[in-house]
Amino acid sequence: MTESENSQSAAETSGRVAAADRLSPLHEEHLALGAALTSFGGWQMPLRYTSDLAEHRAVREAAGLFDLSHMGEIEVDGTQAAAALDHALVGDLTALAVGRARYTMICAEDGSVLDDLVVYRTAPERFLVVANAGNAPLVLDELVRRSQGFDAVVADRSAATALVAVQGPRAEEIVTSMATDADVQLVRDLKYYASTRAIVAGIDALVARTGYTGEDGFELFVPADRARELWQAVLAAGEPFGLVPAGLSARDSLRLEAGMPLYGHELDATTTPYEAGLGRVVKLEKVDAEGAPLDFVGRAALASRKGAQPARVLVGLRGLGRRPARAGYTVVIPGKGPDVRIGVVTSGAPSPTLGHPIAMAYVTPEFSAEGTELAVDVRGREEPVVIVLMPFYRRPRTS
Repeated sequence: MTESENSQSAAETSGRVAAADRLSPLHEEHLALGAALTSFGGWQMPLRYTSDLAEHRAVREAAGLFDLSHMGEIEVDGTQAAAALDHALVGDLTALAVGRARYTMICAEDGSVLDDLVVYRTAPERFLVVANAGNAPLVLDELVRRSQGFDAVVADRSAATALVAVQGPRAEEIVTSMATDADVQLVRDLKYYASTRAIVAGIDALVARTGYTGEDGFELFVPADRARELWQAVLAAGEPFGLVPAGLSARDSLRLEAGMPLYGHELDATTTPYEAGLGRVVKLEKVDAEGAPLDFVGRAALASRKGAQPARVLVGLRGLGRRPARAGYTVVIPGKGPDVRIGVVTSGAPSPTLGHPIAMAYVTPEFSAEGTELAVDVRGREEPVVIVLMPFYRRPRTS
């Protein structure tokens, strides 16, 4: 994720704050820290607190604290909650164990992506669906509509829920230092894409080992009226470990290095999961409780796409020069001129960790092989790039 947001990256919306934007329960904390705010997915959110580079490096080397309270939290509860989600989403949620999470998508009938989601199974008959901020109202409406006829209740918990993330190699030390003695081992033993209830900083939280940075980390779901208490506690507990608050700009560069899609860039309502290289999340062979084939919204369209050559393919680009490709720039064949277009950049920036420009782009299949040398038209000048496998960055393995 997921945890992608809307059709403009954080850097592109810098300085533009809409009067009608919603405020995070942590808004006063951001102001007190001197954050630069930006309009993002219908919310005022921190773009940065100090510098993009410092916040990015802190997450890679120590830890960063993110406010994710703009994300949508939708609860689906009932004896047929799993069946309703199997019908509504492309993933197999019946097979999801209690305490585990799954990255999935909600698609239209034509197979196009309406949003990418993370779904947590918090009890045998209860799920928490986390949607991107700009898409949360649409996801809520679709889940309500698609759950009709099932014994399942869909409820929007977004306003009552705050979400913060602690990401980075010191994240486990920070979160466990705040947990009760009884819960320390629960948190420490959490697997990737798993969750548990735990008391953190004296607050009952849903603690999930998920994230959107390419690092180890935790996301903490708490009541909105406890958000400021939790934020202050994490800042204090994390200071000896090098934790800093981090904004949307660092979040965007971190997820790009990790090759994670951003809704409105790599994913949108004109894109199917197969074009985005995410066909693995589509479970065409889902079955119901009796073992009968299970239909779901978009299944027929997606089944027809599986195995067919898409018109475009998402690839990673390593810049061979100094000037970075940006979203919307054209991918061309070197020396053929700007009129021979073979693709478009969806996200791009200098990589603080790797020291060279990186980008994601959709290109035509015949130019999508690893090692293919192409160019990006950067303001009328061809900048050389080469196709590389993603993710661009993988965190070091610990023993």
